[in-house]
Amino acid sequence: MHKIGKKSILFLVLFHILLLGERIFAQNTLIDVKIDSAAILIGEQTLMHLTVTTDKDRNIQIMIPGDTLMDGVEVLTINKPDSSIIENNRLLIKQDVQITSFDSSLYLLPPVKVIDGMDTIYSNQVALKVSTFNVKTDTPDEFYDIKNIWKPPFVLADYYPIIFGILIVLFLICVAGYVIRRIQSHKPILPLDKIESGLSPYEQAIRELDWIKQQKIWQQGRSKEYYTLMTDTLRKYIVNRFGINAMEMTSNEILLIIRRENEADSAYENLKQILRLADFVKFAKLNPLPDENNLSMMNAYLFVNQTRQLELITSEIEVEEAEAEKANHSTLIQKNP
Repeated sequence: MHKIGKKSILFLVLFHILLLGERIFAQNTLIDVKIDSAAILIGEQTLMHLTVTTDKDRNIQIMIPGDTLMDGVEVLTINKPDSSIIENNRLLIKQDVQITSFDSSLYLLPPVKVIDGMDTIYSNQVALKVSTFNVKTDTPDEFYDIKNIWKPPFVLADYYPIIFGILIVLFLICVAGYVIRRIQSHKPILPLDKIESGLSPYEQAIRELDWIKQQKIWQQGRSKEYYTLMTDTLRKYIVNRFGINAMEMTSNEILLIIRRENEADSAYENLKQILRLADFVKFAKLNPLPDENNLSMMNAYLFVNQTRQLELITSEIEVEEAEAEKANHSTLIQKNP
């Protein structure tokens, strides 16, 4: 019985030692609190730094109030915890809490709790002094009213965006008006030179028609290319001769303008035959007869010559008037030497 009693006592002692070891191991989690600035003015902010050290595989929970740390001290933001492994396979957790206060006082901030299984670990306590502005209540004459709003000095550079914006809008309005006016008058948007490579519109058109004729394009079965080159030549001639944007107009629009500006009906009919047949060839895939191809080329020459004759008549009249005036001037000189 005596021997059995000693064994029982030894067993109980060992059991209590094991429980004490587990308890000591459970308290191995540490938490430390520091504060950036222990003295602030009303409304200023400061950071409270939490540092928790525990075992790697231990499940802990840091208890931080969501909005108020204590009466008079508010929690603004709680940053996410930053974890890292340190020596001895320990886990280091760092977390920052931003706090502020709007009541002047000296605060002893409550400890932060960490739940570690069945145990609760408390941090150290830090003090926070919140001061207010120094106001002299015994000298009320030193109080001043709110100052008026100061007007900034005039700086022209501050108005550059407005000035440039107005100028750009005015420029765009002028450009839009110019484009609309040119389109309404059936003239090219960009002024085209009437004389290319030193040739008059008539000479340029005749030279291009001669080149098309020499290539014998339709004889090779390329009727569409033949009429495309011919109509492009006539369109460029009309642009330079009459100042209208024929390159961007339909055949009917060109014919209406030619009829209005040209008194010769034959010139209108010649151009009409070419444009109408060219449209059938280019869009309806018509294959004209050889006589129709030759007639179109002949009408192209006739149209250029007929519209050119109007220019020559005007020039000849001006030349005759100049010669008559010169002759009259010579006669006056001979009568009055």
